[in-house]
Amino acid sequence: MHLAKTLTAAVAALALSAPLALADELLADYVAFIGRDDLYNSKGARLREPWQILRQDRANYHRFGISQPGDEWDPIFKDKGNRAIMERMVQHGNIEASAGRGIVQGGVMVRVKVYDNGSRDYVRVTVTR
Repeated sequence: MHLAKTLTAAVAALALSAPLALADELLADYVAFIGRDDLYNSKGARLREPWQILRQDRANYHRFGISQPGDEWDPIFKDKGNRAIMERMVQHGNIEASAGRGIVQGGVMVRVKVYDNGSRDYVRVTVTR
């Protein structure tokens, strides 16, 4: 009986002293339709990479007032610097090849989630037709 009490106390002490695993904090979550306007930069050049198009979509929405049905507001990408950071995160992150092709072709809905895991921010992009 004494061993059980000691073991229970030790497990409780260990649980209290162990750092808690924190969930990633969701900073932004929005959907957008990637339309024809999103496939071209403001100088009219065709964009060829999904991260360029995602950035242009947010510039169109926040800066130029260009949106398509289904585009949603987000709390982060009104700032030009944040759009540049998002572009780099997607460029140097992980995006499925089929999702990237869909974005480059256009005519798809994207869902973008921006997270902070305590040490870095990251972006998850999913695509639906």
